[in-house]
Amino acid sequence: MPDDRLSLTFAALADPTRRAILARLAEGEATVNELAEPFDISLQAVSKHLKVLERAGLISRGRDAQWRPCRLETAPLDDASEWIRRYRDRWSDRFDRLEQEIKKIQEGEHE
Repeated sequence: MPDDRLSLTFAALADPTRRAILARLAEGEATVNELAEPFDISLQAVSKHLKVLERAGLISRGRDAQWRPCRLETAPLDDASEWIRRYRDRWSDRFDRLEQEIKKIQEGEHE
């Protein structure tokens, strides 16, 4: 698996369980047990998902006595969003030019 940040982010987001975990963390900090509640998977499986998210920089884990909360880190999501925006803008421009060319062709057919 590549080690660049964007690849790690998209790889982490590819899994629906990890996306659900991030959605939960968007509401606030949570422990591994709290994050595992809605899933029919083992705590070990949830921990593996958390390691992928942590490696991608999408979450961080704190320590407050016995409580080890996980929290959402948004910088990688911002980077992914910016990357998507650049390509969306590029494709939007291309589709606009294509639409203009199609209109020219259609207008030429009606003359």
